[in-house]
Amino acid sequence: MLQGPYGLDRDKPLFRLPFTIFAVATVFLALGGLVSCILISLLYHFEESTATHCQVPNYLPSISASISQTPERYIWRVCIGLHSAPRFLVAIAYFNFYRGRFAKRWAEWLLSCLTLASALGENLGLLLLTYVSSNETYGEFTLLLTYVSSNETYDVHKNGFIIFIACALVHMAVTCRLWQVIKKYSFSPEEQTSYLWKKWLFAFNIMSCLFAAYFYRWHNSYCDPGIYTFFAFFEYLVVLSNIGFHITAYWDFGTKEVMVATPPEDKRF
Repeated sequence: MLQGPYGLDRDKPLFRLPFTIFAVATVFLALGGLVSCILISLLYHFEESTATHCQVPNYLPSISASISQTPERYIWRVCIGLHSAPRFLVAIAYFNFYRGRFAKRWAEWLLSCLTLASALGENLGLLLLTYVSSNETYGEFTLLLTYVSSNETYDVHKNGFIIFIACALVHMAVTCRLWQVIKKYSFSPEEQTSYLWKKWLFAFNIMSCLFAAYFYRWHNSYCDPGIYTFFAFFEYLVVLSNIGFHITAYWDFGTKEVMVATPPEDKRF
């Protein structure tokens, strides 16, 4: 549960953690797992992770390739598994935050519901991509896409990809719209900063997606050497901008705490 300062009549909490630490730790679980997988792939599985059907030189692994080897796939699955539960909590915290701000504004309240649905869908899609693997080689560019050669159902993996990328883009777009409204009525420097970072990171994410798609298509059409490296680079930028977007929670809930406490006991006379 997210709480501000608690009253004197409450029992002493069992656990308290500033939300800033909670948000940063959650995001860095995914970021640290991804960076670790890429570095291990470059150091120990360079040939396998940079190879494509074109059989031309490339110098960076795609995200899907970097988390398809052992032990990379297990590092990735552990990191995503640990970070998924806090992500659900953050999605609910944002919904409660928007509900308090837009209780009497129906359009924004409906957008708040859409934000919650898209945030939950993004996380569920990511879990599907991580734990239900493709049995065909597809170079989809997407945040934290997992490809592992296995007998698991490719259709479920593909649907997970569609759910993830669609929900991620919808979530960022709707969130920017809500914070545009919040900015008009807020004098808080933290909320102003949060909106600016959200807006620019969303724009950067869209640009990176377009460049990644362009180089991926170029690679598949002409098989020129090194082009897949540009695709992989912009794929990394897609990931980093999405992670940066989520870490703006640092400003949104900077004064809040994650707290576990026992309910106050009824007084007996």
